Amino acid sequence: MTPRLKNLFVKEIQPKFKEQFNLKNLYMVPEIRKIVINMGLGLDGNDSKIIKSCLEDLAKISGQKPVITRFKKSISNFKTRKNMSAGVKVTLRKNRMYEFLDRLVNIALPRIKDFRGLPLEGFDKFGNYTFGIKEHIIFPEVNFEKVDKIRGLDITLVIKCKTVNHSLELMKSFNFPFKQNRSN
Repeated sequence: MTPRLKNLFVKEIQPKFKEQFNLKNLYMVPEIRKIVINMGLGLDGNDSKIIKSCLEDLAKISGQKPVITRFKKSISNFKTRKNMSAGVKVTLRKNRMYEFLDRLVNIALPRIKDFRGLPLEGFDKFGNYTFGIKEHIIFPEVNFEKVDKIRGLDITLVIKCKTVNHSLELMKSFNFPFKQNRSN
């Protein structure tokens, strides 16, 4: 069964964007290629129990087994050693990506306290969008009673597009809540 957002993208968004941006074929339409979810551990990278709990939480959030990222070289100012655990990450593609996107936009983001929208400054020059979440417990899959410490997440959407405006329009069509520019 295909995810709801994938059906929306194929049946409504792709033809609309092809016409709106005067593109020659559907393969030129902007699309989300993958979503990378990263949870940095900081000084807790030495503790195997904390790493295990972070792996379990991220697996529940994403629906896929995360991998442990490691430092590539030692830096004494940051108290890091080569091959020490830096964090955990997971890369979502295809159906799992669309399912996660649906849960993120419709369930998780509205649960953030005092949420006013995502910042527009998260776009890079290639059209990819990155934003951070301060509390990973906004996802309903995570059991609040079993969490030892509230951790932050970095979410990166890798988007194939020509301009940042195409990327922004694609995300708006998926109902991403962006901050409104207020003029006083």
